[in-house]
Amino acid sequence: MIDPAGYMLTVRLDVVSPERIEGAVIAERPHHPEPAIKVTVAIASLPASALELVLSRCTEAGAFAFVIFRADRSVGRGYKPERLRTICREAAMLAGRLHVPGIADAPSLAQVIVSAQHPVMLVRDAPGRLSEVIRSDMTLLIGPEGGWSDRELGLVPMKATLGPRNLRADTAALVAVALALASA
Repeated sequence: MIDPAGYMLTVRLDVVSPERIEGAVIAERPHHPEPAIKVTVAIASLPASALELVLSRCTEAGAFAFVIFRADRSVGRGYKPERLRTICREAAMLAGRLHVPGIADAPSLAQVIVSAQHPVMLVRDAPGRLSEVIRSDMTLLIGPEGGWSDRELGLVPMKATLGPRNLRADTAALVAVALALASA
């Protein structure tokens, strides 16, 4: 059991019934699972299964929040916000996190950039690596499966690469979160 004050509690259950649960804390240890930096994943709308995978795995890894937006080449048609919140909550519980990432919508990449903290667009051919531009609060911009349009590429001055390979959007999101958190 995790105490919101930051302790992992070991509890011995003495009474379990439909009316009540009763027990005693028999051990506690400090538990600080949240990353030192806040990484928001702003991801272009993807098909539901890929989007759910991104939210689940990136929550487990330590993403702070998510923004889902419609990119010029997005192929995702829609999703159920309540289902996505449930996926994040369950992934946070699985990982022993104290924070469940929030999920916001944005109509476009331009709208994401307006409110983003240190936005970094992931582009395979960018001159610099993601590890070179890590900040304490940052927003990783993950494009759609069809890639960024020329218009979208012109909107963001800070671009970074994950390397020379083509990655699916769901893979890129998880790799980027892991790299950002490991670099902090």
